[in-house]
Amino acid sequence: MMYSLLFSLGLILIQGAIESQALAYRFEVKEATYTRLCGTKSILTVNGQFPGPTIYARKGDIVIVKVVNISKYNITIHWHGVKQPRNPWSDGPEYITQCPIKPGGVFTQTVILSEEEGTIWWHAHSDWARATVHGAFIIYPKHGTNYPFQKPDFEVPIILGEWWKRDIVEVYKEFRATGGEPNVSDAFIINGQPGDLYPCSSGDTFKLQVHNGATILLRIINAALNHVLFLAISNHPTIIVGTDGSYTKPLTRDYISIGPGQTIDALLEANQFPGRYYIAARAYSSGVNVSYDNTTTTAILEYDAAYNNASSSPSLPCLPYYNDTKASYSFTSSLRSLASKDHPVKVPLKVNHRIFSTISVNLLPCPVNRTCEGPNGSIFAASMNNISFVLPNIDVLEAYYYHIKGVYGKQFPRYPHPPFDFTAEYQDLRLEVAKLSTQVRVFRYNSTVEIILQGTNLVSGLDHPMHLHGQSFYVVGSGFGNFDKHKDPKHYNLVDPPLQNTVVVPKNGWTTIRFKAHNPGVWYMHCHFERHLTWGMMTTFIVKDGKDLKSRMLPPPSDMPPC
Repeated sequence: MMYSLLFSLGLILIQGAIESQALAYRFEVKEATYTRLCGTKSILTVNGQFPGPTIYARKGDIVIVKVVNISKYNITIHWHGVKQPRNPWSDGPEYITQCPIKPGGVFTQTVILSEEEGTIWWHAHSDWARATVHGAFIIYPKHGTNYPFQKPDFEVPIILGEWWKRDIVEVYKEFRATGGEPNVSDAFIINGQPGDLYPCSSGDTFKLQVHNGATILLRIINAALNHVLFLAISNHPTIIVGTDGSYTKPLTRDYISIGPGQTIDALLEANQFPGRYYIAARAYSSGVNVSYDNTTTTAILEYDAAYNNASSSPSLPCLPYYNDTKASYSFTSSLRSLASKDHPVKVPLKVNHRIFSTISVNLLPCPVNRTCEGPNGSIFAASMNNISFVLPNIDVLEAYYYHIKGVYGKQFPRYPHPPFDFTAEYQDLRLEVAKLSTQVRVFRYNSTVEIILQGTNLVSGLDHPMHLHGQSFYVVGSGFGNFDKHKDPKHYNLVDPPLQNTVVVPKNGWTTIRFKAHNPGVWYMHCHFERHLTWGMMTTFIVKDGKDLKSRMLPPPSDMPPC
C-alpha cells in the first residue's frame, strides 16, 4: 500500500512538472492536395503541411503533442530517436505500444527528452503513412551550454523522401495483396520537391540561399521508405558533426551515405566562387535483382551574389555509383562519437545478454486459390532469426502491462536455428521459409545487451537499416562475411564508437551494437525499409521494471486509443 501511494505521488509530481514545463504542439492529421510530377493528388499530412511541421526543443525538455485524427485512416505517430524514459505509452508504433488513433480520435502524447541533442525526427508508424506524414525534430543544447563545434550562421533541415504518382495507400494495398515487391517510387524529393531533373518540377526546386563566408548547419533526415541514399553538394564538402541526436568527431566528406531513419548533422562552409551548385541525392541499392528508384533529386545551393545570374545551370556533384557498397560502408564505418568531457562515452564493457540475430529476406508458400508474385509464385517475407514477426490484434505493451495472456511469446531466440553459412552464394532453399510468430525477448532492468546483427544471402543479400526504439546503442563493430566470434570482437571499438538509434548493416555482413537496458517498457526493433518491416523483419524487447520508483514504467495516460 505504501509503495502504491508513493508511486501515485510520484506520478502526480511528474504530471505537475509536465504541465509547468512542457512545450505544446497540435498535430491535425488530415488530407491535403499537392501537385508533383505533372499530377495532383490527395496525400495524408499533419496540419496540411508536407513535409510536416518542425518541432523545436532543448535537451531535457518535455513536449506535449495533441494528435487529432480528422482523416479517414488509422494513424500513429512515432518520435524517432526519443528514448522516452519510462514512457513507452507515447512511443507510437502500431500494435507494439498502442492501438491506432482511429478517424475522429484524439491522443495526447507526452514526448520526454533526455540525452538527445541534435537532429532527430517524427513520423507516422502505421502502414506506409510515413511517406508523407513526417517532419524534423530539432533539439538544441540546454540554456547555458553550446554546440561542441563552431556556431553556424544559420541552419536548415534537408529532408530526403520519396514520391509516388499513385496514392500511397493503393501502392501499399497492392503490395500486400500480391505478395511481391512494391512499386518503386517515381521520384526522390528534397524538402518535398523533386528538383530540376524531373518533369514539371524545376519551378519549385528547393533553393538554399547563402552568402559567401557563411557556415550553415544542415540537419539531414532520410525519410525515404525503401532506399539508402547518397547525397553530395557540388564543390562543397561537408563536415559531419552529429548523427541520430548525438555528437560525433568532425568528419569531412565529399558525400554522405544515409539510411532510412537516420539523421546527420553536417556543417557546410559557403567558401566557393559565388554561383549556383546542385545538392543531389540518389539511391544506393546493393541487392541483385532488387527493384529500386534510379532517379536523382536535386536542390540548389545559391550564393546571394549569383542572383543576377539565376539562369545559369548549376553544376552536379559526383555521387558514388548506385551499388557502391564500399563507398557506403566507408562513410558509415568512419563515424566516431565525440567522446569529450561534456559528451562522454559509456560503452558497456561487460555483457549480460548476448543475441546473435540473422536478418533475412524470406519466402512463404502462396495460399491456396491465390496468385502470388514472389519468386516462383511465392510470397515475400522477412525475418530476424528466421521468425517473421506477426503484429497482434492488441498492442504488446497493453498485454504486458495488464498481464493479458496469449498475445505474445517470450521465446525470441538468442541464436538462429539451425545455424548455416549465412553469406554463402548458394543457400539451402528450405532455409528461405520463415516461421510466422509473435516472439519477444525480456531483459532485466539495468542489464547490458550486445546484439550481433548478421546479414544473410537468403533470397537476396542487401543492406538493412536497423532501428531500435527506446534506446540508443553504440556501434562497436562491423564487417563483411560471417561474424567470427573468436576474431571479430578483438577489433571492437570500445573507446569512441558512434551512438546511434539506426544503423545500416552492410550487405552480407554484420554489425555489433551494445546498450544498457535501463529504460523500462516495451521497445520495438525493426528494419527501416518499409517493405521489410511489412514483411516481418522485426522483434520486440521488454525491459522489466527496476526496484525503485525512478526505475519503473509510468502508468498509461487516460486517453490511450482503444483497441
